[in-house]
Amino acid sequence: MVEPAPISDQEFTLFQRLIYKIAGISLSDAKKVLLVGRLSRRLREYDFATFSQYYRMLSSGEHPEEVQAMVDLLTTNETYFFREPQHFAFLRDEIIGKRSNVSSPFRVWSAASSSGEECYTLAMVLAENLPNTPWEIVGSDISTRVLEKAATGHYSLDRTDGIPPGYMAKYCLKGVRSQAGSFLIVPELRQKTRFLQINLMSPVKANIGEFDVIFVRNVMIYFDQPTKAQVVRNLLPRLKPGGHLIIGHSETLNGICDELEAVRPTIYRKP
Repeated sequence: MVEPAPISDQEFTLFQRLIYKIAGISLSDAKKVLLVGRLSRRLREYDFATFSQYYRMLSSGEHPEEVQAMVDLLTTNETYFFREPQHFAFLRDEIIGKRSNVSSPFRVWSAASSSGEECYTLAMVLAENLPNTPWEIVGSDISTRVLEKAATGHYSLDRTDGIPPGYMAKYCLKGVRSQAGSFLIVPELRQKTRFLQINLMSPVKANIGEFDVIFVRNVMIYFDQPTKAQVVRNLLPRLKPGGHLIIGHSETLNGICDELEAVRPTIYRKP
């Protein structure tokens, strides 16, 4: 097996441009070590001696499955249950608690769902607070690898931090015997949660429907200003009038979108 040569500055620039073109991610120069660490195994898999050889394969258009593998490896997917809990309190108290049309189905889209913790957090909140209303969660991500994980609803018990004990008892099934040390989201929640591969850089197909709330948290930090504006433009047609768009606590839409009203820091409403 050939050991790949160190990546050159020129080669790293090629990969920076490629992941930006595909996923809108601005990979800083400081991420060179991360890129090498995550992609070197793919070079060894194909017995490539240089990153240029791998780049030519990716950019040929003949190996979409390998392009997806590269995207899966380079997209960061840190997430956990009840992350930034103020947003879920706002959803419960200000959005669900003040709904006027209580009979219509309530739909929430987690647009950067990663491995599903945010989706199932939302599902717990909706199940608890909309007992007599139909509801649905849609989770999406550009990475097929994390979507496969999310669809299982199966997690290690060390991921339970943040889940209220009452929710844990009601909505999570602790594994026994060979599944000890893990838990499964109950079927009633998984049946109302579905996952789709969506690239937020592209217009979103209308057949996904419209949503009362869109969560797109902790993904804008990887985008430059033009990309953030494009992502928001792609999301807005899928948000109902009066619906809310929620971003991460370290993010802002200031100077990016004037079609939304700021309700709270990081929480916006479509007029």
